[in-house]
Amino acid sequence: MPKVLILYAHPAAELSRANKLMIEAAARLPGVVVNDLYERYPDFIIDVAREQALLEEADLVVMQHPIHWYSMPALQKEWVDLVLARGWAFGHDGNALRGKGFWLVASTGGEPEAYAPQGRHGHPFAEFLPPYQQTARLCGMRWIEPLILHGAHHVTPVDFQRHVERYLDLLQRYPGHE
Repeated sequence: MPKVLILYAHPAAELSRANKLMIEAAARLPGVVVNDLYERYPDFIIDVAREQALLEEADLVVMQHPIHWYSMPALQKEWVDLVLARGWAFGHDGNALRGKGFWLVASTGGEPEAYAPQGRHGHPFAEFLPPYQQTARLCGMRWIEPLILHGAHHVTPVDFQRHVERYLDLLQRYPGHE
């Protein structure tokens, strides 16, 4: 069974209904390790060796977080900057992550129509993905189509339940969902 590492980064997890329920459900799956970055590193002092060891054991790396200012939360970015080091994750001899899956699982406050040329954000959501895609590419990882929950604050219970079921199903079927 593939080992899944979920890098969960939510700066206000206590206020999140969607991400909280999703991460709790995923944590119950066999082979899934949830690494809650804001819980583990409230001071932003990241144990790079620990994080790299977790990554080395994983077959699939999931970045799960709400979208903040069209990107990842600050601690997640700090984690990327420190943990995905040259010579380890990329560059000469940097192949520790080569061949592993990279999957973004994110939520937005905006509805799907907000991510359109005429929408509130002025761009399709896919136009905000290149930094994630390039991170995966630079590290030799396999990009997996993201799972995005738009309008997380307003999603109906039925639609949210479907989203969680899809998330769990895709986690359980990895690597077959690429």
